[in-house]
Order: sequence, then C-alpha cells, then structure tokens
Amino acid sequence: MAAQINPSILSADFARLADEAKAVEGADWLHVDVMDNHFVPNLTLGVPVVESLARATDTPLDCHLMIEAPDRWAPQYVEAGASSVTFHVEAAAAPVRLAREIRAKGARASMALKPATPIEPYEDLLPELDMLLIMTVEPGFGGQAFLDIMLPKIRRTRELISKHGLELWLQVDGGVSAATIERCADAGADVFVAGSAVYGASDPAEAVRVLRNQAEGATAKASWACDH
Repeated sequence: MAAQINPSILSADFARLADEAKAVEGADWLHVDVMDNHFVPNLTLGVPVVESLARATDTPLDCHLMIEAPDRWAPQYVEAGASSVTFHVEAAAAPVRLAREIRAKGARASMALKPATPIEPYEDLLPELDMLLIMTVEPGFGGQAFLDIMLPKIRRTRELISKHGLELWLQVDGGVSAATIERCADAGADVFVAGSAVYGASDPAEAVRVLRNQAEGATAKASWACDH
C-alpha cells in the first residue's frame, strides 16, 4: 500500500479549521485529535466540531479518541461524519465489540496503543481492526519529540500483521517529521500522522507531498515491503 499522510489539526489554527482543512487538500486523511482532559491531560474538541468539519471538507476524517469510555462515545463520531475512528485499548471496556460496532456503522475501526502498552497481548484482536495506531509520543499534546524506542515495537507489529496475512494499516502518531518519517516507514508504518511538520510549514500542501515522497522512498527499500 502507498504511504498515507494524515495532517493533524491539533497543530492547526482552531479558529480557521475549514481553511486549514483546505490547505492540505492533497492529504489522504485529516487527523482529528479528541481529548477529554481525563484519559489525557488536555482538552480539545468533540462531536459538534467533527460534524462541522465533515461538512467543510471532502478529505475524510480520521478521529483519534484519547478519551475515557470510548465504548460509549466512539459510535457518535461515526454518526458525526468520521470515516475512521481510533479508540485506545487502555480505555476500552470491550475492544472487539467496539471495533465491530464502528465497522457496522460504516467506518474503519482502529485501535491505539500508548508507548508503554505492548502489542503482543492483542495479537488475536488484529483481524477485528482496519488500522492499528502506535503512539510514538505520550498522547496528550502536539509538538513532542519522537520516541526512537518505539521503532522495535513498530517492527514487531508489522511482523504480526504479516504473520496473519492481514490488510491492516499501521499508523504512527507523534513527532513524525522529515527527520523521522523514513525510520518509521522502514520499521513498517504505512500511515503517518504529522502535525507541526505540516501546519508549521509555510506551504502545508507541499509539506504533505515531501513527507509522502520520503515515506514511499523508504518503504520501497524496506525489508518488510520487499517480502510482499
């Protein structure tokens, strides 16, 4: 699969979200960070803003729920217009049931892991998902430095995906930039969330193109991709 770039509106101007969405129209998805000030120590936006953003852009929305009780709230984000909804396994009461409900409502189901959460206990859940998100920073704030210690975890996750022959996207989020995206792609990621690396650039659309080219170049040489 070709590399996908998902600009994170956490780094955008919240007073101009419609314009900021248009500024990255060449992106594959628009990554929307939902934080509740409970699961993570930050508060961002909720269902009404997602509804408005879905009406304002043709770019599909990738909603990352960093919230408590995602079993209760995640389906509402599908109804609000999200095409992909990510819940944290650390917060979900019944992750398989929740993934199936998200899919049944017509969206892609994704599960996120915080840096300290291992992938191995969740191997059997992978067929229930459309995407797995490996956090490469502690969730809660944008602009953090990439954690290189997550690269082995990305590799192990890619190996599990290959082992089961799954068409499962592997997303990374946190500190993804021109300086780190190639390492992520080489390790096995194929979906990349980039916040300040895109919205901090003078030309966000060009930043998306540059990141995609870097990721695709690294993927072409990666051992995991050559095995397919």
